[in-house]
Amino acid sequence: MIKVLIVEDDPMVAEFNRRYLKQIEGFELVSAVQTGDQALKVMQEKDVDLILLDIFLPGINGLELLAQIREIDKEADVILVTAARDVQTIKKALKLGAVDYLVKPFEFERFRAALTAYRETHRLIRHKEELSQEELDRLFAYKEQAPEERPLPKGLDRKTLKKVWEAIKHFGDRPFSTDELSASVGISRVSIRKYIEFLADIEILSMDIEYGSVGRPIYKYRCLDADIRKIKQYI
Repeated sequence: MIKVLIVEDDPMVAEFNRRYLKQIEGFELVSAVQTGDQALKVMQEKDVDLILLDIFLPGINGLELLAQIREIDKEADVILVTAARDVQTIKKALKLGAVDYLVKPFEFERFRAALTAYRETHRLIRHKEELSQEELDRLFAYKEQAPEERPLPKGLDRKTLKKVWEAIKHFGDRPFSTDELSASVGISRVSIRKYIEFLADIEILSMDIEYGSVGRPIYKYRCLDADIRKIKQYI
């Protein structure tokens, strides 16, 4: 069980935190106190894994308490539960090692998300001496950043663009004409030309002109950049 200390001077908020904590598996409340001095005393007498800490406390405030905990080398983790939302306070809390930051008032779902994430982290590192990259990515909640979705020019459709892009990938490095791409996607030459022009504008396609012995020149296109991240923001 993860042993939790609540440091909160508002009795009503402390009671809410107690009730919320009871609803989440894997946590045990060690004590609930109203001041930083009381918290330090509890930590001297009992094992504490996690502190739910307010910043606005009588006597030493929450950040001062957190700094003292780090100075005495206590390994307890801290989740800030506070009304303070100014950037300087948040930056200082993060520098002092706070693992999460909940701004009052908050919903139970946000509280549960914070506690659940902490529980998974605690379980992951509790009995291990080394971690794999995959485990580290989970620990630091790593995600590849999804590009922000960008608007398409008027007259273009995301689903159709995706079909066009899939067809282009099948050509690989081989140049293709408007007719070939139109036949592959199954839409008219007039429509396909709009998508080709758009992809050329964002520098995914290049255009070359082939001249035959007779007749009009043939425009050929080639994929310049098959990196899915470049097109993903549009599809």
